Amino acid sequence: MIFTVDVGNTNIVLGAFENDKLKFTARVATEALKMEDQYAIEFSSIIRLNGYKPSQVDGAILSTVVPTLVPILKRAMTKLFKCKVFVIGPGIKTGLNIKIDNPAALGSDLVCSAVGALLKHKPPLIIFDLGTATTITAVNEKCEMIGGSIMPGVRISLDALSSRTSQLPQISIDMPNENVIGANTIDCMKSGVVIGASAMMEGMIDRYKEVLGEKTTVIATGGLAGGIVAHCRREVMIEDTLLLDGLYAIYKKNTVD
Repeated sequence: MIFTVDVGNTNIVLGAFENDKLKFTARVATEALKMEDQYAIEFSSIIRLNGYKPSQVDGAILSTVVPTLVPILKRAMTKLFKCKVFVIGPGIKTGLNIKIDNPAALGSDLVCSAVGALLKHKPPLIIFDLGTATTITAVNEKCEMIGGSIMPGVRISLDALSSRTSQLPQISIDMPNENVIGANTIDCMKSGVVIGASAMMEGMIDRYKEVLGEKTTVIATGGLAGGIVAHCRREVMIEDTLLLDGLYAIYKKNTVD
């Protein structure tokens, strides 16, 4: 079994692959102050909860956008699994042709999502990752990652709105009223944040397609993808396990080739 770990700013997404099939996924909170033994115990508990044992893990791979957690998680996984742990970064073969100004500066999450998308879809591709930040990745018809966009995520925008204005409350991000014109404060906020994010997607899709072509496939992933894409008036495919699929593919490339 191959254990994959995708560390975001808010959540850590875990996955386990066996015979090229994803057997289970789980999410835990990203906590910078947690020690390696705490993470090892947490990962062990999740594996056992899903009917497996840590001793069944033959290999592991880690991607993180929180650099300070790399040594902590790598030690935790090495201690728990007794195997080599690959980390997405310099020296790792990804198979992705990166055509940006500084390929070494590209976030590992964007690398994994692009690799995962190319496993299932023919380019050109537009990939949205709706998490703590909202990112867009462009892959042209030559399978080259040519760049993208980064903007505040939905929750960051909502938190800023509530904390920087005296009369607007903290609210949950759930389905807003279908009427885009809110009739009360909470509906107005949900309309602005959720439907506003979907409208942003529509506009960015149109502009990206001016560069990549009208036949470009659009994919969305990330914890907030489902709720936002539901209001988008463009065709967008949701791929919940995109980064884990990419991580697994990269693991195989570095152990089989």
